[in-house]
Amino acid sequence: MLRSETTGHITTLTLNRPETMNPLGAKGDGDAFAAACDAINADIGVRCVILTGAGRAFSAGGDIKAMKQRGGSFGGNAPEISDGYRDNIHKVLRALYGLRVPLIAAVNGPAIGLGCDLACLADIRIASDKAKFGVTFLKLGLIPGDGGTWILPKIIGEARAAELFYTGDVIDPATALDWGLVSRVVAEDALMDEARSLASKVAAMPPHALRHAKNLMRQGRSISYDSALEMAANAQALMHLTEDHMEGVDALLERRAPDFKGS
Repeated sequence: MLRSETTGHITTLTLNRPETMNPLGAKGDGDAFAAACDAINADIGVRCVILTGAGRAFSAGGDIKAMKQRGGSFGGNAPEISDGYRDNIHKVLRALYGLRVPLIAAVNGPAIGLGCDLACLADIRIASDKAKFGVTFLKLGLIPGDGGTWILPKIIGEARAAELFYTGDVIDPATALDWGLVSRVVAEDALMDEARSLASKVAAMPPHALRHAKNLMRQGRSISYDSALEMAANAQALMHLTEDHMEGVDALLERRAPDFKGS
């Protein structure tokens, strides 16, 4: 269900069940994401990832038909369902959260429930004018079983996250932009060009510094300022010793674009 394509320094991951609006939770979904993200992390040549959906949706979230049939990750007794989340759905989320390179979500259509939380794991989200966002778990008699209550408040704040969780409301792209859920909204037919243009700017940066910068931003959510400074000093020392640093300095002095090699 996951298609991976790499062009230059950019990998595009596409949720690929367009006929059913790219639901998640089928057997093997977690393994597919884990394999793709492990490969990306192991390849210093990949500097940015785009995540999008095939067809008219980004992702409608968990597979409702599987829930109705109590199958896939949603079948069995309570301990078995818990394991289905841990071993499959959570594996999808952990894989994306564990990406060491910047992740851009190109939200082409509805991103609902798990689909919305998936997009929220990205470092940057851009949306088409056909996108919609909602965390509608309570409407199904469920709670966010994917860590969404941890993810969403960090992006749009406690009050607005609570409003979405407790009402099940679905918001349009303009509201998502106003609330800071996405950084820009573009026409549907321009979305992937916009995402690739943005990814190209990211991918032009030195790969080791990119990965360290992402890690420092991630760690900065939960550590003290003193700890952040200590981590920055240690990482910066390593960056000063790279050839890419010298290339950046030379390019600036010579008034040209740098050509970073990852060395």
